[in-house]
This record gives sequence, structure tokens and C-alpha cells, in this order.
Amino acid sequence: MKQYLFLFLMCPFAVAFAQDSTSTYKKRVLESAEVDFLTSYYTQDGDNAAVTGGIGTEKLTDVTPTMVISMPLNADDVLTIDAGISAYTSASSSNLDPFDASGASRNGGEDDDDFQQGENRNAATNPTGSPWIASTGASRSDVWGSVSLSYEHSSDDRNTIWGAHGSVATEFDYFSTGFGGSFSKLFNEKNTEFTIKGQIYLDQWNPRYPTELDSYLESGGNLYTGFFAGVTIWTEAGTPIHPVGDNRWSPVGGFNLIQDKARNSYSVSLSFSQILGKNAQISLFMDLVQQQGWLGNPMQRVYFKDRPNFYIGNPDGIPFYTDPSNTETFQLADDFERLPRKRFKTPIGLRFNYYLNETFVLRTYYRYYFDDWGMTSHTANIELPIKLSDRFTVYPMYRYYTQTAIDYFAPFESHLSTETYYTSDFDLSDYQANQFGLGLTYTDIFTKFHLWKLGLKSIDLRFNHYTRNTGLNANIVSGGFKFILD
Repeated sequence: MKQYLFLFLMCPFAVAFAQDSTSTYKKRVLESAEVDFLTSYYTQDGDNAAVTGGIGTEKLTDVTPTMVISMPLNADDVLTIDAGISAYTSASSSNLDPFDASGASRNGGEDDDDFQQGENRNAATNPTGSPWIASTGASRSDVWGSVSLSYEHSSDDRNTIWGAHGSVATEFDYFSTGFGGSFSKLFNEKNTEFTIKGQIYLDQWNPRYPTELDSYLESGGNLYTGFFAGVTIWTEAGTPIHPVGDNRWSPVGGFNLIQDKARNSYSVSLSFSQILGKNAQISLFMDLVQQQGWLGNPMQRVYFKDRPNFYIGNPDGIPFYTDPSNTETFQLADDFERLPRKRFKTPIGLRFNYYLNETFVLRTYYRYYFDDWGMTSHTANIELPIKLSDRFTVYPMYRYYTQTAIDYFAPFESHLSTETYYTSDFDLSDYQANQFGLGLTYTDIFTKFHLWKLGLKSIDLRFNHYTRNTGLNANIVSGGFKFILD
């Protein structure tokens, strides 16, 4: 779901300007320290939650405060610190343990989303759950945190720039470290720029599994003990199963834990920018990205159409299980998402910016993407900043996106158990999306307003509405406040 936040946080595309290098005076790259305070509030809803196999609530809210500090070390060097958190509440991920509200995690432990070995449920407290109702599991909310450090050096003539950066990010089931470098060269009196960047991310899963799968492994497949003790499991017909009968529930292959928990990414980015005249600029870019390791998400259930279905909860809800009116029935998973251990991704894009007059500037963007999992996508973006005065600029924007499904995607109960790879994550499905937005920028030309020793340089406010043809809808309100240290 984090894949939905990324679409909203894309920034407007910067316009490169030529600089006058005839003076013998060496202008500082950054005159004084700058501090950016950024924040956003995001909310979404939909009916295709991946954690519950491609159906169920996708309600999510997220608040993301971030601070970016850029400090000139001398005339040529700039150090930037970027630190932020993302505090979210997700009805979808809470259903990693959909039975939590009825006591699955009542005794706590190392993992509150797993039923603890030795706990016992009886018929009087038979658990219920639903893909349409958020549980109170530990995975319902979490905080993602990130810190990055960047260093950039410019040559005396400002025609050569190189940089290095490192980052660390963490949340309850994932830890990431990254590092990389960049090199830029300006030609033709700074009207032409070429940049190459390299990045490496070395990530590690701390995997969490759907409660019923993890508990099956803990009990050794014995449905008399642990999570399953005293719990009635129902067939599709609404009849109870015998815990040791031939028709009892079991996950595909008996369920195995992830052994290699690494997930690494290596990327090279190339970009070329050219000022075409006093009014126009064009930029071309291409990324080459190689991912390897565990690329699926162990939280996301999969259900197969060639296996019998089994349920926990109220059997009256079985006939309308896929309808939101089902509030007390949950289907036991056949397995979790499994995907190839390698993926090669290539986006290729174009930006074109045109200065129409003193009031209007046109900014456009197009990107084509393809990978070796069978996905292709097209992204088109247009933004029209309108300068209302020296201080205020308003910019309406529109973004269109379309993609094909990866080779391993199928909706709820459409996969076959004979397949090697499978997912029901609708982020990897075939869909189209539209995003409409409006922004407002205020520029304090002389930084008259002060907060302590910080002079206000600009305020940027935005609202975006995002919708998919799969039924997902989202809204984000974001704000940015840039200050200059006196």
C-alpha cells in the first residue's frame, strides 16, 4: 500500500536555468543554510486488500512529517540531512491477524499478530473475523522512519558536480540501508547537462505471516492444539470438519517460512537536460534497476480455485463471503504471495517545460516502463503554474497512469495450486488511474517573516485526488515551508 503513497508524493519537475560564469567571483553554491519542514496527510479506501487475498477493505491513513536541512560547508560543498517518519493506520494490514478482536493476541508476546503456542481457544470464545472489518492486531498501525545524509561538491567553474549519499529506514517488518553516488557535467555554457547516478539498497525482511499459516506451523499441523484448539473450522457447505479427517484444512505444501530474508536493489540512472532557447527546456532520463532476493510480501494471502475452502467464524456468512455485509467469517489461506527472486525494471522518460509568458509556464512529463515480469506502464503528467503576483503562484495539475498486470497476478481464488509464482495484489494488476490536483505557492521575496533565526522563503500547499478503475480512491493534503538561516 505504500505503493499508493509514492504516487502522491511525486514533486513538480525542476527547470534548469543557465548561469552567468563570466565573472571571476566564485559564487557560493548555497549562500546560507536552508531548512524545509514538510508534512502530508493521506487517506485511501478500496475493496481489493492484498493481505486478505485480493478482496476486503483497503482503508488507510498516513501522516508524514519530514525535515530537510541543507548546509553549505564552504563555497563548493553542501551537506543535506533528510529525516522523516510515516505514522500510518491500515485496516488492510491489521488483518494479518483478523481474529485479534476476539482474542488471538490477548496474551501478547514477541509477535502480537501471531497466536502464541500454548494458548487455548474453546467453543465459547470461537473467533470471528472478516476481510471487510479491521481487527485490532499489532500490525494495524506502525511508524516508518528514515534518515539520509547527502554530500555534494561543485568544481570552481560549477561545470562538474559529484555527490555521495547514504540512508537508513525501518518499520516493524523491514529494515533498509542504502548508499550511492552521482556525477554531473555541464557543457555549452551550462545549457547542456548530463548526470549519472548509482544506488544500492540492502534490505532485510523481519517477516510477519498470516496468523493461520504461522499457527499451523507452530502446532506441527495439529488442529487440536495452539490457535486451533477448540476452534470450529467450516467447509464451503457450512459443515464442521474433523481436526484429523481427510478433508481437513492445510496450507499448500504444509507452509514453509522464508529462509533468505534479504531483498537488494541496484540501480543506475542516466539523465540528459538541454535548454532549447530562452523559453524551453527538455530532459531525457532512463533507469536500469535490478532487484533480487525475497521480492514477495509474506503478509499477503493467496487462495487457489482448485482447492477446497475452509472458514472460521459464523458459517452463515460463507455464501456472501466476498460481500462487505460479511462481518463474522474469515477464509483460511492456502498460502502467501510468492514471486520470482529477480526482477529487472526499466523506466524511460521525457520532461518538457515551456515558458509561455509572465503568467503561465507549461510543465509536462511522460514515462514508459517495462520489466521482465510482464508489466508495462505509461505515465503522463501536465502542470500549468499560473503566476498571480510576485508572491503567489497557483498550479493545477493532472496525471494519467495505466499499466498491464504482471504474469503472476490473478484475482481472489483465480490461481491454481500447481503454479510456481502467484499474487493477488492489485498493485500488480491491470488498471488505469487518474490524479487531479491543485497547488498554491507563496514566496516571501525578502524573507521578512522570521521564526527565531529562520527567515521564511516560501510556502507550498497542495491537494490531490487519486482514483483507480479498480475502485481505489485516495486523497492527500501536503504542505512545505522553506526557511533560510540568517
